[in-house]
Amino acid sequence: MFTGIVEEIAIVKNIAREKENIHLTVSCSFVNELKIDQSVLHNGICLTVVAIENETFTVTAIKETIDVTTIGQWKIGQEINLERGMLANARLDGHIVQGHVDTVGRCVSIEDADGSTYYGFEFDKNVKHTTISKGSITIDGTSLTVVDSGINTFSVAIIPYTKEHTIFKHYEVGQVVNLEFDVIGKYVEKLLHIRSI
Repeated sequence: MFTGIVEEIAIVKNIAREKENIHLTVSCSFVNELKIDQSVLHNGICLTVVAIENETFTVTAIKETIDVTTIGQWKIGQEINLERGMLANARLDGHIVQGHVDTVGRCVSIEDADGSTYYGFEFDKNVKHTTISKGSITIDGTSLTVVDSGINTFSVAIIPYTKEHTIFKHYEVGQVVNLEFDVIGKYVEKLLHIRSI
């Protein structure tokens, strides 16, 4: 489990394709604290460490992950958000994040608000999940609060600290991002659907 509080911006050092899988090699400051089989959140995608070597670590993404996330579009040298799993005795400063990306979204607007920045996003109308105003959403592994919520659109407001310490500082209109909807909201949606049958 994760919190959506980005721990560090890391760099993709190598991308290798093997059959339908992608092996990503990443560098960050805490490589020496990682271990094989450990889960790490990469732009909101939970991936397992499979190798550690020369101050880098490697993870593998399977076809299912590639099909529903942005990982297939990543490039060598790209910056990504990283977060290690939450400690059992730590504060839950963000919200419950599983690292199971539901779909991708697209940034449709960026607006400077004299101290903060508003980002608008849209996602496929066929996606069964939704957002609510003041609810939680995870964008590329960053836990955020929804400002405005539509059927397949929403906006978030980013303070300068979050913008500087995540890859939000690189976003432009048209940017494709990983979205994980609030897990509690997904359970409520499922229960309501079951009761309506």
